[in-house]
Amino acid sequence: MDRMFAPDKLPITLVGIGVLVILILALIWILSRKPSTPDVSQRLAEFAGRTDESSSGPAAAKQAMERIDKVVSKSKRGGDLARDLARADLKFTVAEFMGVKLVTAVIGFFIGLYLGRANTMAMFGAGLMGAVICSFAPNIYMGSRAKGRIKSFNNQLGDTITMMANALRGGFSFLQTLDMVARDAPAPMSAEFRRVVQEVGLGRSTEEALQSLLRRMPSEDLDLLITAVNIQMEVGGNLAQILDTIGHTIRERVRIKGEVQTLTAQGRISGWVITALPVGLAIFISVVNPTYMAPIFTFGMPPQSWCCLPVASIVMIVIGFFAIMKIMDIEV
Repeated sequence: MDRMFAPDKLPITLVGIGVLVILILALIWILSRKPSTPDVSQRLAEFAGRTDESSSGPAAAKQAMERIDKVVSKSKRGGDLARDLARADLKFTVAEFMGVKLVTAVIGFFIGLYLGRANTMAMFGAGLMGAVICSFAPNIYMGSRAKGRIKSFNNQLGDTITMMANALRGGFSFLQTLDMVARDAPAPMSAEFRRVVQEVGLGRSTEEALQSLLRRMPSEDLDLLITAVNIQMEVGGNLAQILDTIGHTIRERVRIKGEVQTLTAQGRISGWVITALPVGLAIFISVVNPTYMAPIFTFGMPPQSWCCLPVASIVMIVIGFFAIMKIMDIEV
């Protein structure tokens, strides 16, 4: 195993890892492809409830994937993943997302083998750590994308409420107002309100559709809007005037949040830099001179020193990062 990562074999090893990554990504792309329009026989079989015995291999694999996704989605973890995928607007099923996590874990394992090539113990530990860290990479991307969409949604909510108030004054019904927002508002506001209009068109009540929107876009400002709409539907009142007041409040809150984010930007960036500096330096030294990092992962005196130093360092780095982020987190 050490010969595989010898300095004279590094170019070949890097090429092999690169080819493996490309093949895995190509396999994911092929499996995740969906035909734009199913053929007539498939649609007739779907409506008639018949199965085609001469179905090809990809169709059988797709059916197996659908069964797996149905089983996984019934669990609490699967339901949470489905909700998070909807928040991030990622066109993946739960089973496909779990497959992506597995592939990234395998890629992280090989990256860890390369970085920890100082000795066998370091390779094993770095491979496991790389697999664990990279397995969370899809979750981090999904969470970051969902957080960005929610932030954009909240920033657009004040102007959207003003648009809704003006439309109601112009004689539009509430459902027509939602349809206008779905057509004219920027993304992600338009996409989320389009889902609301589609759900109402499929037979759900307006209250249920708005509550579904709140589950996809958890926001205190949106909750305030939905509460006002529900109260107006029950007891009546001038909804346009109420929406004007709510829109003004939301715009002021967004402005204050922007000022707070600007004032705390230096502290948040310092937290990221201080956290990434020792980790990045350790990875850089491991790539340039693996033998220099070998004593950390070697049995020494006392025997536990190879384990205590890296683990204690990681724990203290994580504690420091969360402490800085907590200090910089100011509620508005």
